[in-house]
Amino acid sequence: MQIIIPMAGKGKRMRPHTLTVPKPLIAVAGKPIVQRLVEDITKVCGQKVQEIAYVIGPDFGKEVEQTLIKIAEGQGAKGTIHYQDKALGTAHAIMCAKDAIKGKTVVAFADTLFKADFVMDTNQEGVIWVQKIEDPRQFGVVKLDTAGVITDFVEKPAEFVSDLAIIGIYYFKDGDYLKKELQYLLDNNIKEKGEYQLTNALENMKAKGTKFVPGKVSEWLDCGNKDATVFTNQRVLEFHKGKPELKGKNIKTENSIIIEPCFIGDDVNISNSIIGPHVSIGSGSTITNALVKNSILQNSVKINNANISNSMLGEGAEVKGKALDLSISDYTQIIA
Repeated sequence: MQIIIPMAGKGKRMRPHTLTVPKPLIAVAGKPIVQRLVEDITKVCGQKVQEIAYVIGPDFGKEVEQTLIKIAEGQGAKGTIHYQDKALGTAHAIMCAKDAIKGKTVVAFADTLFKADFVMDTNQEGVIWVQKIEDPRQFGVVKLDTAGVITDFVEKPAEFVSDLAIIGIYYFKDGDYLKKELQYLLDNNIKEKGEYQLTNALENMKAKGTKFVPGKVSEWLDCGNKDATVFTNQRVLEFHKGKPELKGKNIKTENSIIIEPCFIGDDVNISNSIIGPHVSIGSGSTITNALVKNSILQNSVKINNANISNSMLGEGAEVKGKALDLSISDYTQIIA
């Protein structure tokens, strides 16, 4: 099994956090988004993953690349790095890792997490993971026939055609066939809205007889912007409530209350504070005389005499005084 992770996007909707860290490496409940995605996919694949190929921007840096390789090795797989110099669409992004597209292949875009209680049927020719949603107008959706086979892919329908939204995770039994169809788009300059789109290749494969079926997840979690990521943090903490992985080492608390579920990293000091529910605190952080709930704090954050809610604070950020709803990047100071 091969896993392709296109993640070269700039994450503009997550600024200022993505000015210093690629969006897939932002921690949710103590782990980078991409690490949780890889772990969850590996679990539902139900078989050995040979390679995890990351498609990144050329300016991500060696430290990011080393982190990604380590994540792959944590799943017993080889990690490889591939570069996308220009944002030319989903099909182009996948083909930047063309050497890794072979045999059974999963493609997963790294801005989504999910919850699923099944093992994927790898005997299917293709599986497109979907989630039933109330308003499908901002998403690509699929239509099914009476046998449960996908008949149409519809991008952002203005009128209702289906409520099964494509969440950005795909399985292909024959990666070499997928690669051939993607290459056809590039060779013939077939674009949709100025970009090479995976859905065009899917349509061509379907027209040639490939049967795609939906893989339905029980919950789909978006990490596209600050509010969505804070909510995703909340749900992931609920999934892992009570598990040891949510507590680090050398945590010191004094005259404080922790309302679960929360993630607390290593070497965190908390005094005269109420923390939680749904708070993730990165390692080396210090919280004093504060109320913090439903928020993500990266490593080495300092909070003193503040009321923090529905917030994301970057690494090394410092907040003193009253603040209710924040989204601040690394090493920012707010003193009220």
